[in-house]
Amino acid sequence: MSNRWSILAVLFTVRLAMAFQFQSVAAVAPLLGTKFDASLADIGLLIGLYFTPGVALSLPGGAIGKRFGDKATVSGALLLMLIGQLAMVASDSWGWQIAGRLVAGGGGVLLNVLMSKMVADWFAGKEIATAMAIFVNSWPAGIAISLLTLPAIGTAYDVGAVYLSVAALIGLGILLLFVGYRSPSAPAAAPSAASRLDGNTLFAVIVAGLIWGVFNIGFAMIFSFGPTLLVERGWSITAAGSAISIVLWLAALSGTAGGFLADWTGRPQSVLVVGCIMFALLMLALPRSPAVIPLVITIGLISALPSGPIMSLPARVLQPQTRAIGMGIFYTAYYAAMMLGPTIAGAIAKWTGSAAAAFDFGAAALLACPVLLWGYNRIVAPRLPAA
Repeated sequence: MSNRWSILAVLFTVRLAMAFQFQSVAAVAPLLGTKFDASLADIGLLIGLYFTPGVALSLPGGAIGKRFGDKATVSGALLLMLIGQLAMVASDSWGWQIAGRLVAGGGGVLLNVLMSKMVADWFAGKEIATAMAIFVNSWPAGIAISLLTLPAIGTAYDVGAVYLSVAALIGLGILLLFVGYRSPSAPAAAPSAASRLDGNTLFAVIVAGLIWGVFNIGFAMIFSFGPTLLVERGWSITAAGSAISIVLWLAALSGTAGGFLADWTGRPQSVLVVGCIMFALLMLALPRSPAVIPLVITIGLISALPSGPIMSLPARVLQPQTRAIGMGIFYTAYYAAMMLGPTIAGAIAKWTGSAAAAFDFGAAALLACPVLLWGYNRIVAPRLPAA
């Protein structure tokens, strides 16, 4: 494959497998609760564990890729994801579920960091914003597919069949990467300057990573606890998964629309702030309203609008020679937030006795994004002219 859009399709599909694996726990949470006698707090912990290795592996991920090559490193990452998934199949012990989730998450971290670089290698200076928007949308697309398929598989067969379905998709990803991906013929030149960040840039990138992480905590509440919320309200697990998947399908479109809107208006931070506030209000409304389908449609149309503007924040302060280490720091902050978010939400849901509390927690996280953005701008203001 020499066409960069064909390469992007390969990378999109491979990363979709990561989203599919991440969502495999939440998609069948009621079945896991029955099989393992697990509480909402236990399920929240298992969801959050997928991001735990990111705190340690995001920063060195770029160096690992440089040492062994992007394709080899991503292949190894997919292999870790497969091993972790099979470990969860191997035993009915809750300890094996935790161990397998951690191993799979380690692979997911390396895949996430390296594949962002691979997209940039192919699209630097050539529709990079559009390519990155499409690439990022592999996450909601993979989650939506898992919500449509895995509850039905789990109900018809069992949790083991769900896990094996995830393993099969990861195996397909390994084959697709091996056959369909090659490095660009003219990769970006290595930077000549030393890759060091000054203090302001370091703090700005950390805050940007926290904004992305906190925003994704809010977004994750939809698909992590949405099916359980609807099951609590009398829906079947299959119907609940299908209803929540509407959000993800529409988010895959609205994320790209948000990027275009930010570029067209020239006010990306306004899109970020308004989008987060509207999303938070809808999160508060869903557990309290009988109009489930209209609300999930509206959430889908609104929820992903801030994603493009948030992902543009690191680029505002990072130079080409600091981009690799800067993005490693960005993802470290992101994974730190995402490691804690679902665990805290699960604990709150257990304490209150309802998944609705997780939605309230998600709304609070979304409302924190504009506050963090204010802090980011205070850091950046001394070094950059006003936009």
